[in-house]
Amino acid sequence: MPPQRKNRDFGWLLIVCAGLLPLVLGILCTAIEARHTVSQQQISTANSLLTQAEKMSDNAWDMITQLRQYHYQPCAKIEDQLQRAGTLNAYFRSVGLLSGENISCSSAFGLANGTLTQMMMQPPPITGKAWWSISIRGTYGVPNRPAVVFVRQLPDTTGFWAVIDGQYLMDFMHAIGESRGYQMSLRFSGGAPITSGPADIEPELYLKSEPYQAESSRYPISVNVTVPASELLKAWRQALFIFLPMAAIFSILLMVLTANWLRRRISWADEIRRAMRSRQFSVHYQPVYSTEIERCKGAEALLRWQLPNGEMIRPDIFISHAESEGIIVQLTQHLLDLMAEDIQGWEVEPGFHIGLNVAAEHLQHADFVQDIQRFARRIKDKQMVVTLELTERSLIDDGELVARKLRYLQSHGMKVAIDDFGTGHCSLSYLLTFPLDYLKIDRGFINAIEGLEAETPVLDAIINLCHKLKLDVLGEGVETSLQYEYLRQRGVVLIQGYYYARPMDNDRLRAWLNEQGRQPLLVEESHEPELRHS
Repeated sequence: MPPQRKNRDFGWLLIVCAGLLPLVLGILCTAIEARHTVSQQQISTANSLLTQAEKMSDNAWDMITQLRQYHYQPCAKIEDQLQRAGTLNAYFRSVGLLSGENISCSSAFGLANGTLTQMMMQPPPITGKAWWSISIRGTYGVPNRPAVVFVRQLPDTTGFWAVIDGQYLMDFMHAIGESRGYQMSLRFSGGAPITSGPADIEPELYLKSEPYQAESSRYPISVNVTVPASELLKAWRQALFIFLPMAAIFSILLMVLTANWLRRRISWADEIRRAMRSRQFSVHYQPVYSTEIERCKGAEALLRWQLPNGEMIRPDIFISHAESEGIIVQLTQHLLDLMAEDIQGWEVEPGFHIGLNVAAEHLQHADFVQDIQRFARRIKDKQMVVTLELTERSLIDDGELVARKLRYLQSHGMKVAIDDFGTGHCSLSYLLTFPLDYLKIDRGFINAIEGLEAETPVLDAIINLCHKLKLDVLGEGVETSLQYEYLRQRGVVLIQGYYYARPMDNDRLRAWLNEQGRQPLLVEESHEPELRHS
């Protein structure tokens, strides 16, 4: 699996978090929306109550204006008119005239009125104004029900007054606030509150009641509306009921999108791209021995991937995934860049072969020839022979087009070989289709060698076929002196394997070339066979 896929548990946690995110945001947003909704309802309720109180105040001041027609008239003469005015006009408990502190005439009691203080059951406020109003707990005639007193005082100490029954305001507050359990209070000039709703509001869960206060711009009227926590919770539940289906859909969608993003993020293609950017890839080189010149004649480039934690990713794994996920061309281009950087520090004789595997997808890519020529130009001063090794396990669709590309590169001094010959599905067709310079016999046939006198019919047939086709032969995976002698006796001049040299990184290869690359192979030396991945 890709290295990042080891964090699968973290990926599942991320998917779960992505699924919970719309729900959590939905809860928060609906809580904010519920609070906003309740706040708007409070504002609307307070404004409605203020409007009603202002309307009653308008009627009261209009009534006082009408009472001026009875100024300086005896109470006995105007008593009937005052009674009709107080009775036929809505909201009023009583109206009357003042003479200093005394009530000179009243629609409710005629001449038996007493003082303004007695009627209000409290001293009049000291406002310094000729026009004033105040809410009171009750009046002399109706002591247990609130009212609002409106007074107009003239310079000669006479005046007019009107009392609005607070029951009208309480009924109105009850009508607009009962269904929501609102607690409301109304004050005129900071007087006694006229209230409606529950006396005490209990908190619910972690929610508390929300008070809202507003004042009239026309009269000294203030309103306080308190919403119980239960109303806020109710609005929250209603918002959740509407939002939750959409939140569930968004949750599922976000989980799918997150899963797809994680899948792309931990795909081999993305991992390989990240590894190329962070230079996690390096090149190891395995020398090739020539029995003709009895020294190292070349080396095969093998791409290696080491994670930052030191772990190695097997080449057969990441190369197969690079091919299947369509990133093998970029990976091969990266390999060419790494090789060009390494080779700049080499000291080799002219004609030294440097081989690399090319995938079928790259061979058929429009940039293939340009990529190889660019690499050849970068190492031109080393006078090396570039050998392109076709992986026979990969199927090449447009053989004729690829053959033309290979012939073109051969005309510029490059060599073409088939790697792992005999293990794929198109060995003979490759021999007929492509211009080849040599074959690399797969290690599976080399391992069949048991003795110098023994016969390996398939291996012998491959060697003989190469000789008849005048192709050079390279034996891969040679690990014992017995295998080496068997191949040498049958005319195999190129040897590659642990018997001669193991793959090594760039620094070790340069040291090896200086110390052993120019020396002949001593047959009596023995090496234990090992498994490798190239």
